[in-house]
Amino acid sequence: MDRIVDKLKEYLDSNDISVSAAETAIGVSNGTLSKPIRNGTDIKTDTLEKFLNQYSDINPLWLFGSSSVMMADDIRHEPIVSEPGTVFKLRTDRSIDDQNIPLYDLEASAGLVELFTNHGDQTPIDTIHIPNLPKCDGAVFVAGDSMYPLLKSGDIVMYKKVEDIKNDIFWGHMYLISIAVNGEEYVMVKYIQRSDKNDDHVILVSENRHHQNKEIRIDKIRALALIKGSVRINTMN
Repeated sequence: MDRIVDKLKEYLDSNDISVSAAETAIGVSNGTLSKPIRNGTDIKTDTLEKFLNQYSDINPLWLFGSSSVMMADDIRHEPIVSEPGTVFKLRTDRSIDDQNIPLYDLEASAGLVELFTNHGDQTPIDTIHIPNLPKCDGAVFVAGDSMYPLLKSGDIVMYKKVEDIKNDIFWGHMYLISIAVNGEEYVMVKYIQRSDKNDDHVILVSENRHHQNKEIRIDKIRALALIKGSVRINTMN
């Protein structure tokens, strides 16, 4: 597992923030961050707390490597009502006290592009109610293991659709993505990072270390949504 200081450095690099600028922003002396990052040593708890207070858009599950919250409901029979699950918030997000998030079946919707294009015409298979989430447009099941152990196949992710794909990406955050490959649609959940090549490319990054990063042209992305939360369901047959 990566050290926390390595994750902090990765976050700063992906957001084009220098270590010295971060030290100034969180109100610590020069070297407080740079020495642990350079030497790979532990970071003090109070320094980490200041960092997370300043850069509140950091996903704590990504930083600490913990698993998402689990709940025990049978989605086939009852509407999902749970305690808050894992929430991925931006600093500008405003929580909504009460919202019912439609849960869609991607296979029945013929893919993410079709779902986003005809959102109002799609019939959800259920609804999710979690208080104090940011605004979400919908939810779908996760397939595959590219984000394991943060997300596993069968988990639910709640999303907010991105309208302007080229200009509205928050680098380093987790997205629900549809890409076009040889005329076929592939839907996945990935972190999106800035490419070193040019503005026409992005890098898709997995949580699962067995999956290699993939660099693609941004115009290959057919649909995009920012992940706002996740729920894991445990059922016993």
